[in-house]
Amino acid sequence: MPHVLLVKLTSMGDLIQLLPALSDARAHHPTIRFDWAADAAFAEIPAWHPAVDRVIASSHRQWRQRKLHALGRGGARQWLHELRAHRYDRVIDAQGSWKSALVTALARGPGAGLDRRSIREPGAQWLYQRRYPVAREQLAIARWRSLLAQALDYPQPRGAPDFGLAGCSWPRPSLNLTAPTLTFVTNATWPTKHWPAAHWRELIARAGAAGYQVVLPWGSAAERERVQALADGQTGAVVPPRMTLAEVAGLLCASTAVAAVDTGLAHLAAALGRPTLTLYGPTDPRLIAATGPAAQALQATGHLCVPCGRRQCHTRDYQGPVARCLEALSPALVWARLEAVRCAPSG
Repeated sequence: MPHVLLVKLTSMGDLIQLLPALSDARAHHPTIRFDWAADAAFAEIPAWHPAVDRVIASSHRQWRQRKLHALGRGGARQWLHELRAHRYDRVIDAQGSWKSALVTALARGPGAGLDRRSIREPGAQWLYQRRYPVAREQLAIARWRSLLAQALDYPQPRGAPDFGLAGCSWPRPSLNLTAPTLTFVTNATWPTKHWPAAHWRELIARAGAAGYQVVLPWGSAAERERVQALADGQTGAVVPPRMTLAEVAGLLCASTAVAAVDTGLAHLAAALGRPTLTLYGPTDPRLIAATGPAAQALQATGHLCVPCGRRQCHTRDYQGPVARCLEALSPALVWARLEAVRCAPSG
């Protein structure tokens, strides 16, 4: 029975993009077992897949702030003990950074990862015993499916991705959902991934006028303040209490459709098979699109720099946090596309 450690620390969307590769591996090696090293903030996600036995959670950001405690009796020492508690048949770095490569090297077992032409942070590949070529200019899900196929010696997968979530039981939302529900995911880590607040308010108003209830999830105090400002005075707009990822998944499953910026919850909604429309400006949906049987991407157009990959917008007449390309995506267009996604057949 092969026992494999996967190293994929962050972020939410990246972890979700790796799940289909586990389904591929289980299909070809029915007795394979996975452990997964991930950041504690996202440790719920690996545990959802039936092929994962154990999640080894780390808190790297906290450890950086309290180095002496972490190196003494703190969490880092305990994490290292857990990481090295087993000898693995293979340790696979599915992130390609120096940090993840170091974790791979610390674990017990032959390390594997991307080669020098494929890796995100060049040089990190020297920490692996085995290195594999994976074309960069393809969807991230396809890249990780290719890497695991090579590292675990089975044919390259060709079918639609299976995220392994069909057997999960999600908690029902603790909200009084009295009307057909739309979930709008408005927050993202990059300033340039944000769609303007005025646009969101108009989209919420259109949804309310059409008889929908709109739920606006959040994950931090700043995000809660932002979504509350969007909901104020809007008929049918609901700001829920803070939820776990599993509770958010339950909300998404109860939603008629989801509109989102390029962020982790867009990937989760798509993976759950929900009708999902994701708005893209500086990032490229050809490489990182939220993927699922009922998911679609709406890429901003009209600017030669799209997609620029920048966290700050730089055009001939503007420099700042507002993505001018996303600003040009009108609420009328987004609403029309969301309605089309909602009505489109899955698959």
